[in-house]
Amino acid sequence: MPVYPVSQVTSYINEVLTYDDVLRDIWIEGEVANLAKPASGHSYFTLRDEKGSLRCVMFRNGRGAENLSNGAAISAHGRVAVYEVRGDLQIIADIVQPEGIGELQLRLEQLKLKLEQEGLFDPSRKRPVPEFPQRVGVITSPSGAVWHDIQTVIARRYPLVELFLAPTPVQGDAAAPGIVEAFQALEAEPDVDVIIVARGGGSLEDLWPFNEEAVARVVFASRVPVISAIGHETDHTVCDLVADLRAPTPSAAAEIAVPDRMELAARLVASRQALDGIVADSLTAAKGSVERLWLRMERSRPQLDSLRMRVDDLLRSAASHMTNRLQVTHERLEGTSLRLEALSPVDTLRRGYAIVQHMDTGAVVTDVAQTAPGDELRVTVSTGDFPATVADEAPDTSDN
Repeated sequence: MPVYPVSQVTSYINEVLTYDDVLRDIWIEGEVANLAKPASGHSYFTLRDEKGSLRCVMFRNGRGAENLSNGAAISAHGRVAVYEVRGDLQIIADIVQPEGIGELQLRLEQLKLKLEQEGLFDPSRKRPVPEFPQRVGVITSPSGAVWHDIQTVIARRYPLVELFLAPTPVQGDAAAPGIVEAFQALEAEPDVDVIIVARGGGSLEDLWPFNEEAVARVVFASRVPVISAIGHETDHTVCDLVADLRAPTPSAAAEIAVPDRMELAARLVASRQALDGIVADSLTAAKGSVERLWLRMERSRPQLDSLRMRVDDLLRSAASHMTNRLQVTHERLEGTSLRLEALSPVDTLRRGYAIVQHMDTGAVVTDVAQTAPGDELRVTVSTGDFPATVADEAPDTSDN
């Protein structure tokens, strides 16, 4: 016969308990004793009745630890396991409810725990409602007061929005499938900005369709924000926990979904007044800047009268200088002209002299030796010129 170590035996027992269909998902009831709550946040206690007792532990992420107190009669949900270090048989509880809670409430707490662990209640995934929605989808009964209240509130607050009703039963066996189908219908509608799922108050049984897992998951999967308004303010459903926003009443949900036109009008007036103030301040500042620039221009503007007088003085001085220069130049020209006239060959000719040139070459004859009998000459005197011919050879005057 084989011999097993203790740790192997306790591990085997734990494995057997883990796969037992009854012991891995069990509800038990009894009285709390030996309760201890250390700083870790876990709860250790004994659950007992008149014939037996079981050690229990609830870790800090369990639901209902506030219901634990010595002597309290409770119902606990969890699984049976062995604490292998000591070999103790114990219940690892995840839900604790006061004894006497009905089956529906126990199912509800169990579903809440499951969905919470999956992250369906995570606040970080909650989405804000659009500030100015254009289409609002509504999931409710078309014959109840809820639909009328939502229409009335939205018509009063923001009549620009378009309402789209996805009708569904909100109570009974057909309610949960109908709610799921209504969400699917709105998902197929284009441009729906936000969805309101609502019904009036009622008992836990009446509101139970909104605690169904299928409804919770279709709310979680919605592509647009969901406002849940189920029952009265004191009612809380799984749909409320999964939705992006919870409203205490259907009318409050309608107020959350759309803005108030009166508030918008007041905001517009305030914005206009603020804008008018900004414009007025800007104009005042601009006017001051222009006035300062004008004063600077005035100070830096040239003195035109002084400049005009200066220009007149310069013009008079230039005119006087030019007149003097012209007079001096005229006198110089007259003197030069007289000198030129004195040197002019015309005056010499008037005194009886003549200019003799060869007719064919134009060469001036300055010596008789430059002529020969028969040469054709041109003789120029003061009044004109005439031709001449050398008749005889000129006498030799070299001895004289």
